[in-house]
Amino acid sequence: MAKTDQIMTPKEAAQYLKVSYDFLERDRWTAKAAGLAPRVPYSKIGKHVRYRLADLENFINSHMQGA
Repeated sequence: MAKTDQIMTPKEAAQYLKVSYDFLERDRWTAKAAGLAPRVPYSKIGKHVRYRLADLENFINSHMQGA
């Protein structure tokens, strides 16, 4: 498995992004309520939410300022 194929729990993803767990949870819920895509893409495996490292890196890169 390539490093970018790694999957993370919401807690691990929050630590990686240096944001709170609540930030990711709010992002999922508000997107679902509005019928929009979340800012940070995720997958559901059964009842479990998982984030791909590649998606987290794309999220970071898409928010670069002045680069």
